[in-house]
Order: sequence, then C-alpha cells, then structure tokens
Amino acid sequence: MEIGIVGLPNVGKSTIFNALTSGDATASNFPFTTIEANLGVVPVPDSRLDRLTELFKPQKTTPAFCRFVDIAGLGKGAAQGEGLGNKFLAHIREVDAILHMVRLFQNANVEHTLGDVDAQRDIDVIETELMLADLESVTKQFDKISGKARTGDTAAKDTLELLHILKRGLEEGKPARTLGLAPESLKPFFLLTAKPVLYVGNTDEHTDPAVMEAFQACIQKLDAESVVLCGKLESELAELSGEDRNLFMADLGMQHSGLERVIVAAYNTLGLCSYFTGGPKEVRAWTIPMGAKAPQAAGVIHSDFEKGFIKADVYGFTNLDRYGSEQTLREKGLIRLEGKDYVVKDGDVCHFKFNV
Repeated sequence: MEIGIVGLPNVGKSTIFNALTSGDATASNFPFTTIEANLGVVPVPDSRLDRLTELFKPQKTTPAFCRFVDIAGLGKGAAQGEGLGNKFLAHIREVDAILHMVRLFQNANVEHTLGDVDAQRDIDVIETELMLADLESVTKQFDKISGKARTGDTAAKDTLELLHILKRGLEEGKPARTLGLAPESLKPFFLLTAKPVLYVGNTDEHTDPAVMEAFQACIQKLDAESVVLCGKLESELAELSGEDRNLFMADLGMQHSGLERVIVAAYNTLGLCSYFTGGPKEVRAWTIPMGAKAPQAAGVIHSDFEKGFIKADVYGFTNLDRYGSEQTLREKGLIRLEGKDYVVKDGDVCHFKFNV
C-alpha cells in the first residue's frame, strides 16, 4: 500500500519523509524543492513481533511494510497546472491514501507561502485543489458517458447517475469520500478526494497552544484521524539508534516516536491489520484488509494458498504471549481449526493447510 505525503510547500513533508525512511530527499526553504516524487518503504512498528521472535527463535523476522511517497508541495492553482500542479496531482492519483501535512510552527527563516500559520485555511486550500481536479475529471467523464446513456445503455445510465451525485457533491464543496457512496463504486473514477486522509500537524518547541487547539478543532470537524509531532525532533531521533535513541526518548518522556504513531495511524486509516506466521525459519507479519477471510489472508502469502485452501490452525497472539508455547496452547485447547468463512483478526497467528 502506498501513502502519499501532501501539503503546501515548506510544511516539512521532505523532513518527515527523510525521518520515516532514513532517506535523503531534499529539504530546503524553497517552494517545489521536490520535483519528482520520492518513494520509501517503511516497516510497521509492532512490539508483538519482538515477542514472537523471542518465542520461536527464527532465522529471520520480517515486519509488515508501508510505502510512503513524498509528493511536492501543492498550492492555489494546482488544479489548473500552476506550480507543476498537474504533475503532482498525477502522483496523488496513484497512491492508496493521503498523509496531509499541516504546518503548525512559526519560523521566520522558513517562508510560509500563504504568509502565516492557519491550519483551517491551509487544509482548505489543499482540499479545494483536490476537489477542483476531481470536478474537472468527473465533468469530462459525465459528458463522455451522457451520449451512451441516451441510447438506453443500462450500465451507462447507472454510471451517469453516480457521476451526477459526484458532480453535484464536488460543486457543493464536498469531497467524494463524504458523499456516502460505496468505496468500491468510486474506484473506477480514480478520484483524489475519495482517498482516506490522515492529518499530521508539524510543530516545533515554540508552537502556540492556540494554533494546536485550532488544528484539533479542525480535525474534529473533519471526523478524521490525526497525529501531532515535531518534525525537527523526529529528524534528530531518526539519526540515533539503539540505546542512544532509547535514552533520548526516555529523557523526553516518549514511549513511541511521532513517526511510529504516524505509521500505525496510516495503517489504521487504510483499514489494514496484521496477522502472523511463525516457525524456526521465519516470524513474519502479513498485511490484510480488516474483515478478510482466511483464504484471502492465505493468498497474501501465495496465490496457491488461497486456491487450495483447506483449513487453518489459528490462535491469538495474546494467548501465546501468556502461555509461552504452542504446545501449551494445544494442551489447553486454545488452537482452533478454522474454515473458509473465518474472518482473520488482528494479532492472529495462522498456520494454513492447503492442497493445490
């Protein structure tokens, strides 16, 4: 799954991307410093993997991963192609979710392209540009399919009805994801505002509490998930490792870094969860959509597992953590044999049985 980092220029997107990925995307005080999108693959932090590794003692441990894309700053007029807008919007169309960076810090040395810090206005500017781009796309598709619908084509009529709802909603300033339409029905239109959004507020040590409150009020109205972090601090943390990092976090009273919270929140925003497989060769976290049934979960490992699925031995991580071995779980009857209709839950440990 790919998550695109978007926002106005100079809000700290490349700084956060670098901290997330230990990458070297350019970060500077110039709008549109990022021209081509940068891609980084980031492990999803999960303390359960450490415990499974301790118990199974495998040759290797593999976490789940998210891919983050650092997309250049958008501004007013992006939907009309200003500031390389068309190119940047095309990058956003390719991702599965949006991480919207919002600037909450004041810094005279880092230009704010709109003059001052205002979370509501900045969020509205980006959202408006995405809606304008979607409205243009929907209008073109509406005009194109109208002719087919007039000939009596049933499928075209249904599509036109859906496009009409989208067009009217976008004209009223409503993102596609807020119109109550089934996500599956929106996929063929590749709309920017249909994508789930995680808002990340970027602060510094001088951020005004009133600015923070305004950001939180904004997010509450949007009924969205959010994380607040300090980009500068996260960059410093990302440069440390092992004991130095732990000590630094302990001094700051941090249990989890802001970036860890961002990754977990992004995972949740996408509606994903993890199940595990474990043995002497490998302990691994596998990413699945919430609500996936056992055959689909098995198919993430290999398509043959899904095609030839028979049954799965399943138990919860919490039981293994408590009792310490699969042998004890068997003796206590805590390993279940599940079939094709079983919905795999976050934290399940699965052993699939299949026959191709």
